[in-house]
Amino acid sequence: MPELPEIETIRRVIGHQIAGGRIENIRIMNPVVIAHPTSEEFRCKAEGRMLSSLDRRGKFLIFHLDDGKRILLHLRMTGCLLLTPPDYPEEKHTHMVFRLSNGLEMRYSDTRRFGRFWLLEKGEVDEISGVEKLGIEPFDPDFTSEYLSSRLGKRRKTIKECLLDQSAVAGIGNIYGDEILFASRINPSRSADTLRADEWERLAAAIPEVLSFFIERNTIAPEEYLKTKGREYRNTPFLKVYGHSGKPCPLCGTKLQRLVIGGRSSVYCPSCQK
Repeated sequence: MPELPEIETIRRVIGHQIAGGRIENIRIMNPVVIAHPTSEEFRCKAEGRMLSSLDRRGKFLIFHLDDGKRILLHLRMTGCLLLTPPDYPEEKHTHMVFRLSNGLEMRYSDTRRFGRFWLLEKGEVDEISGVEKLGIEPFDPDFTSEYLSSRLGKRRKTIKECLLDQSAVAGIGNIYGDEILFASRINPSRSADTLRADEWERLAAAIPEVLSFFIERNTIAPEEYLKTKGREYRNTPFLKVYGHSGKPCPLCGTKLQRLVIGGRSSVYCPSCQK
């Protein structure tokens, strides 16, 4: 599943290209990807509107329309958003196409069809997408060790599970959870209520630092993004522990180990993360 760095990459690649473009037509081939309202209402309310800007909140993309409406998109496991010329070959599992006034098409494809769109009216309270339940952004000025310890410090769940709780911190998934804990020298199976003050400080510093690092590593030109069909990210060579079970730790050489926490795979160094 794309996590915060990947969603931010999509925002940066697509956002400036669609800003100011008008939605001339929407083709909906699979209505199941529209969670709210009905597919016909979605089409009627969005067609003719101008795309003002594109924001990110956690793992959500938020399209702002010129009349105050918002279109929210969560890619989930296999969702993909491409901006293409009209004659560009269409992906096999394309479910929705926005034809824009700048001559481009914004296409949504999704092999497993888990991703969802929501369209909200101006001023409409969002009680359906889950965005309002998200916790603080990792780059928010109020994101501190005090915030983390007050929010998570009494929990008996593992710190890895706590990091994946989107109501606490928005945007962290399994990949960067491993990388953040390695950077913090904290074992993923540690109960959150056992962390010391200095460990909360290391964790609070590592979260924005690691995410920023991978956002920059993911930097890609629009042409290359389209060529790779939005599915090839440049972070893989820089991952230090995720997916490297059995390989030597990049710091101490100890064999990295894998364990399952909350049903998710976690990789860590038993020496650096005691």
